[in-house]
Amino acid sequence: MSKKVIVLLADGFEEVEAVTPIDYLRRAGVEVTTAAIADSLTVKGRWGGLKVTADTPLAELAKEGTDDWDAIVVPGGMPGAQNIAASEESGSLLKKIAAKGKLICAICAAPAVVLFPLGLLSGKKFTCYPGMEEKVSGGEWSDKRVVVDGNIITSRGAGTAGEFAIAIIEKLLDEAAAKKIAGAVLL
Repeated sequence: MSKKVIVLLADGFEEVEAVTPIDYLRRAGVEVTTAAIADSLTVKGRWGGLKVTADTPLAELAKEGTDDWDAIVVPGGMPGAQNIAASEESGSLLKKIAAKGKLICAICAAPAVVLFPLGLLSGKKFTCYPGMEEKVSGGEWSDKRVVVDGNIITSRGAGTAGEFAIAIIEKLLDEAAAKKIAGAVLL
């Protein structure tokens, strides 16, 4: 049975932090569904030139149960992370998936801007974009490029997106699958 992952996309997302996990996870055979946090399926990246057509509106996924999902990925970028944080549907979905012990994966600003306000970093080791850790209390910040603490995977930014994606693959599948993809992309 294939693993299933949701990647949240909101206007202003950091392109590399979204596209790299989507690509690597699909290469590993993971079923990835991109969900737009907007009225339109077309989501514009932070730098303005890249537009991505999401698979579904988040509102549709929010109506479904969370039992089928194994992980959720939250890219950073501003104002993308702020747009995700402002979405009640994304907050509700993240909390439901976390409550089931499924993987919650966030990179760059998203750990501080999205996960922290939901209480998902409480008592957890995490990392994020440098300086954003000052907004977080109740968690243990690390300057590592990727931090895995139970069902929470966090990473620092666009330059760590490949390592972030590989950590997700290792946790979802296994070390062999993660090494295979890392080798294939020359990471």
